[in-house]
Amino acid sequence: MALNDILALSAIFPSLRVGSKKQALQELSAHAAQILKRDEREIFETLNQRERLGSTGVGSGIAIPHGKLAKMDKLFGMFARLEKPIDFEALDGEPVDLIFLLLAPEAAGADHLKALARVARLLRDPEVAKKLRNSRDAAAIFTILTGTPATDAA
Repeated sequence: MALNDILALSAIFPSLRVGSKKQALQELSAHAAQILKRDEREIFETLNQRERLGSTGVGSGIAIPHGKLAKMDKLFGMFARLEKPIDFEALDGEPVDLIFLLLAPEAAGADHLKALARVARLLRDPEVAKKLRNSRDAAAIFTILTGTPATDAA
């Protein structure tokens, strides 16, 4: 699965300012709702419900909040680089500054898991994480994540 199939340039936030995990999820939900033309509360509740099962902070400053939504027709990705790292209750206890949000159709099954694995593998690459942390440009971040030039096709 190629990330440029699920990630659009308009879904990249190179310097998001938030002070907490809850605020990060609220901001990301608001942006996702705007792009997807969905209810912000529904997205936030879906993400929050998943966080209650255990933090999606996977370590090394990375979080991959995710969830499934009814009436979605394809996977949707969003990336945010935080201005300041926040406590995300990550598995390694480290603060998080790179967040990749993943929303999937209810029936996505294996595609959802493949996308999660792909994102986790990519973000855990120390070179990729370093480039993302050093970039303040959405188009550059898109290219780092997808390996393709930035267009807003997704």
